[in-house]
Amino acid sequence: MSTSTPLAKRILWGLVIGVLAAVVTLGIGQLHPPTLALMQKVSGAVFDPFGQIFLRMLFFVVIPLVFTSLASGVAQLGRLDRLGPLAGRTFLLFFLNMGIAVAIGLAMMNTVQPGHHLDEQARIQLMQEYGGSAQQSIDRKAAQPGMSFGTLVEMFMPRNLLGAVAGPSRDALGDVLPLIVFAILVGAAATQLREKERKRVQVALDTITDLMTKIVGFALELAPYAVPAMIYSVIVKVGVDVLLALSVFVVGCAVALALHLFGTMSLWLRFLAGRSPPEYFRQIRPLLITAFSTSSSNACLPASLAVAHDELKLAPSTAGFVLPLGATMNMSGTALFEGCVVLFVAQAFGVELTLSHQAILMLLSVLSAVAVAGIPGGSLPMIAGLLATFGIPPEGIGIIIGVDRILDMMRTTVNVGSDIVTATVVDHQLRERLAAAP
Repeated sequence: MSTSTPLAKRILWGLVIGVLAAVVTLGIGQLHPPTLALMQKVSGAVFDPFGQIFLRMLFFVVIPLVFTSLASGVAQLGRLDRLGPLAGRTFLLFFLNMGIAVAIGLAMMNTVQPGHHLDEQARIQLMQEYGGSAQQSIDRKAAQPGMSFGTLVEMFMPRNLLGAVAGPSRDALGDVLPLIVFAILVGAAATQLREKERKRVQVALDTITDLMTKIVGFALELAPYAVPAMIYSVIVKVGVDVLLALSVFVVGCAVALALHLFGTMSLWLRFLAGRSPPEYFRQIRPLLITAFSTSSSNACLPASLAVAHDELKLAPSTAGFVLPLGATMNMSGTALFEGCVVLFVAQAFGVELTLSHQAILMLLSVLSAVAVAGIPGGSLPMIAGLLATFGIPPEGIGIIIGVDRILDMMRTTVNVGSDIVTATVVDHQLRERLAAAP
């Protein structure tokens, strides 16, 4: 896959053109509403399906790529005792990353208090317009079993691995967590083979990874055209009225997400990885643009692996282990967003959440973010469950559904950016550990 600057610039220009065209359309729509209605229909009939071609090509390779990259990453360790330090550092940084993100989000919501800026009429209007979508999220949450040790075992180790990975229908992605467990087991088993056989397994896994990466290259050639189509469709469907009603909340979330990605992660890069943040973010710019346009951590995994290898020169074993796990578990942007939404809806409904409540919310946001599917809109059922936990009407999620797609693009960018930074930190620390070893 090519991550050359010309492609990145074409995608970025496409994004800018899509936004400008959407803003112009909304402006014309204020003067001539039938034009806006027509373009909304065109977006649904033409632009959305075209964008889906780009997304589906990426989704095609997610399952094989997660398996081969993770299994290869473990197999390349050579010795099983090296897996402990790698896994320990990775999981510690994952949960530290998500905890800091939620703390930033809650601090922002307590400061700007967007729920107090939303008047009663706007709240009722939003609930009426998006109440149906909110009920779908509540129903999806109700269909999920409660969390228990048995549920965790079923979540990570179902009886039918292929059935779980394949998913319930052709329209839904399968569960990636069981695949991750199986890939780690395969990689761990490979380290127990004789060196010649281990390398044979590793070559086979790497060959499949390279094939999948080539397919991603085909998809990215569509990106300069699919990205403006998707962002145009999102903006013209959301409409200026919803954006204005929720402007304080949207801006507050956006600032909190930016603070975490370019603030917290810059500190990690400088002090934990010895890298220059400005240079680093320039190197991963194509990846961040891809994340913003796809709204899917899973869809960005191929691009993440390519950037880690081609631009950042991370060890294949580290990138192959950390990035597939991160695409499923390291959801700092999602955790931040969940905390923000619960506090915002609580404010809008006049429900007081004390500091102790918010401390619990912080923990639950981190834990629920881990269980969120890395696909567009995957966090909504979890948010409905969190609202019910704190005695807030779950249908209150309808207030934010109108702007969820735009915020989904932002939080996915933070999710993916945090993944690649975490992989960089782990790689740096393991290199230092090996250099210091006698």
